[in-house]
Amino acid sequence: MEKLIYLLWTGNGGEAALNQALLGPVKEQLMGLAADRLQINVFDETVQPGAALRQYSMRPGPSALVAFWVNSSHIRKPFEAVLEGVAPRIAGYAVTESTVLPITERQTDGRRTKGFSQLALIQKPPRVTYDYFFDTWQGSHTAVGVETQSNFYYCQNIVNRHLTVGSPQFACIVEECFPIEAMTDPHAFYEATDADMFKERLDRMMNSCDRFIDRDKIEVLVTSEYRFGGWTDNADQPFYQSTRGKV
Repeated sequence: MEKLIYLLWTGNGGEAALNQALLGPVKEQLMGLAADRLQINVFDETVQPGAALRQYSMRPGPSALVAFWVNSSHIRKPFEAVLEGVAPRIAGYAVTESTVLPITERQTDGRRTKGFSQLALIQKPPRVTYDYFFDTWQGSHTAVGVETQSNFYYCQNIVNRHLTVGSPQFACIVEECFPIEAMTDPHAFYEATDADMFKERLDRMMNSCDRFIDRDKIEVLVTSEYRFGGWTDNADQPFYQSTRGKV
């Protein structure tokens, strides 16, 4: 099976209209097409207080994300037709999913995931090779991302192919869930108990990012995440164990 991710841009009706369509008829149509492990991320009223965390290098940038699994990307056209019916622009990607931190508790079908979901859409800078980019990201930066932040879900989506014409050249799409208070409290975002700890963790994170990412070429979306189909991450297998609580 393949995991497909689609980014969607807002039309004339605004984000509220797009959100209503995605969580209503679009969800029903995609489920009717047998989309497996359907996930929809939208910018809604719940995450509006975190709007300052949004970061765009493109104008306009995408507003929402739809992800699901299919037997093969060869059958994607009917799914894309549904998304194109509600958004003036979509960008599709076939990805390899690496779930560093799973959500270990079972969620009710269609209920909003707790906290908020931050999506980072990252390009590979021309100054680094693909080997260096991925070796740095997954070889050492992953530990930094887990050990310095309050994320309780961390999914690395490695882009294998661009599925739609004109899709931005993202090398990876990162999903991280944080406690709701981390939207507006930087200390909560970095799970820091004092100013010194906050500075140490912020500096460690930014210095690590600068090794392989151009921060002015990154898109950051703050979203509410919804999962449909009664699925959950595989928490039975071993996964990354953070040491941040022991620092």
